[in-house]
Amino acid sequence: MPGRNRLAQSRFFKELPKETLDFLWREGCVREFSKGSVLIHAGEMPASVYIQLTGKSMIYNLTHAGRRKILFIFGSGVLLNEHVENVKASSCYCEMINKSKVLVISSAKFLQRMEKDFQLAKAVLVIQEWKMWRLCHQLKNTLGGIGLERKLAAKLWKLSRDFGVEREDGIEIDVDMSITFLADMLGTPRETASRLCTMLLNYGLIQRKKKRIIITNPKGMATFYKTGKIEEPQ
Repeated sequence: MPGRNRLAQSRFFKELPKETLDFLWREGCVREFSKGSVLIHAGEMPASVYIQLTGKSMIYNLTHAGRRKILFIFGSGVLLNEHVENVKASSCYCEMINKSKVLVISSAKFLQRMEKDFQLAKAVLVIQEWKMWRLCHQLKNTLGGIGLERKLAAKLWKLSRDFGVEREDGIEIDVDMSITFLADMLGTPRETASRLCTMLLNYGLIQRKKKRIIITNPKGMATFYKTGKIEEPQ
C-alpha cells in the first residue's frame, strides 16, 4: 500500500520492527470513515482488525433500557477491537466521532504476523491491558459514593488530559460534546446531564462554546472530582 506508514508514529506500534510495520501496512488498507460510521457492531464477529490512524472514535454499549453508555473515547494509534481472534462476538459498538482514517487488516493476516513477531503480540497485550486499566478505573468511580456531578467532572478532566488544547481561557477538549453526548458518557437522561453541566458552569470549572467544553480551572476541576470541594482559581 503506497503512502507514509502512519503506524511508525503511533503510540503503541512505533517500537515494532520495520519488517512488521511494513507487513501490516502492505497487507492492510487505509479506509476513511465519516462521522457516525459504526465500525464494529455488538453481537458480530469482525473479520478484520482496526487501528485508528486519525480522528477519534468511541466504544459504547446499550443498557437494558436501550440507552447508550460510552465506555471509551480513543484517538490515533489505538487497536479498536476487543479481541483479534474470531472466537467471540463483540460485546460493544465502535463508532466514529468525527471523520477518521483507519487501517483495516484481516484478522488472519494480523494473527499470522503475531505468531512470527512477539513484539507485535506484546503490543496487543499492552493495548488491551491499558483498556482494562481504564475500565477498572471507570468502575471504581461508578461504584463509589461520589455524586454524578463529580463523575462528570472526572470524565471531562480525563478528556482534557487526552485531547486538550491550550487556549487563553483554559483547556479546550478537542471533541464535540452535545448534551446527548454527555448523557451517553454518564448513562443518564439528557435532562440530568444538562443539570450537571450547568452545575459545573456555575462552579466556574468549565465554559461551553457551542459543542465544545473548555476547562477553565483544571486544578480546581481535579480537586472537585477527587474531594467534592470547590477551589477558587489562582
